[in-house]
Amino acid sequence: MSTNPKTFLTPEQYLEIERKAEFRSEYYQGEMFAMAGADRDHNLIAGNTFYQLRHQLRQGPCEVYQTDMRVKVNATGLYTYPDVVVACSPQFLDEQEHTLLNPTLIVEVLSPSTEAYDRGLKFKLYRSIESFQDYLLVASESIDVELHTRQPDGRWILTSADRLGDVLDLPSIGCRAIVGRSLRKSRIWRTGTRFPAPGSPMGRQAGDVRLRPHGKVVMRGRPCRPTRRLS
Repeated sequence: MSTNPKTFLTPEQYLEIERKAEFRSEYYQGEMFAMAGADRDHNLIAGNTFYQLRHQLRQGPCEVYQTDMRVKVNATGLYTYPDVVVACSPQFLDEQEHTLLNPTLIVEVLSPSTEAYDRGLKFKLYRSIESFQDYLLVASESIDVELHTRQPDGRWILTSADRLGDVLDLPSIGCRAIVGRSLRKSRIWRTGTRFPAPGSPMGRQAGDVRLRPHGKVVMRGRPCRPTRRLS
């Protein structure tokens, strides 16, 4: 049994190491935790979700970032890297703008090795962020998407979706997420599942999804804007 005491790092030490590191690590309670690399489906789903939101947020005060944007949870000291994060009128830790302080919406793509953490402790820590309003969890091995939305009284309401044509409203940023758009080209998509045909009940539900030849999909609609003023 090792008798060597643990070496705890200050946040400043962590950030200094992280800026020079070749791989990303989380930081919590004085320790660094290396983040596992993402597989093909994880990257596809995160990228598709980012593209959906970026397309809708091309105007207005909100910005969307992918995996290299670090988020600090001030109340708990956690530093982490969500798969996708949206901030409206973003605020940063310092002038380098590498560490976001006020996420509005966070997206995590679930994998077997991280699902329990993303659903449990990580979500608990995220909830202490005052600006945090919507938490979107996208499964990578099934059609299963969950949206947790903060209510004015502090409660969180769960909305789930399990069909490609399902549409989830993201009230804090005034956008929508179409399940099938996030899963495009993933294993679920490659094994034969496709969008519903235009005019079918699911196709009408998706609303702004249109199929084109050669598998191209076009989203139609107006740029989205936050539905309420965010601090």
